[in-house]
Amino acid sequence: MDRLKQYFKMSNKQFKRIVGTTKPVFREMHALLETAFAILHIPGGKPPDLTPGDKLLMTLEYYREYRTMERISMSYSCAKSSVSRSIRWVEDTLSADARFQLPGKRALQDGTIKTVAIDVTEHRIERPKKNRRNGTPARKSSIR
Repeated sequence: MDRLKQYFKMSNKQFKRIVGTTKPVFREMHALLETAFAILHIPGGKPPDLTPGDKLLMTLEYYREYRTMERISMSYSCAKSSVSRSIRWVEDTLSADARFQLPGKRALQDGTIKTVAIDVTEHRIERPKKNRRNGTPARKSSIR
């Protein structure tokens, strides 16, 4: 069964929790990628292994779940380089459209701050224990 069909069988709440966006926004992104994909493959050639829907899901998994490209490549039965190219293509294609562009620096500098998010989680820094065995031995003077 097609991956997209499995995802669209989910409830709206579950879809948003897993994919990270609502179904209407996902459909807009998918339609945009379908048209770009069709234009890109007009000359013909070998049919691609991944559909635009798979590429979009792959990209959203990469950003939503912080999965490595190796794990995603195993899930979609393709090479890691394919995953990297696909994610890059989806990013470039969506950011070229005005509907999916993020505001630039000037929008942030208009004087009104709406929301600021800061990651302040603490991370323990692992350092080697300092003792006589692990430390650098001091030079001993050979002069008596």
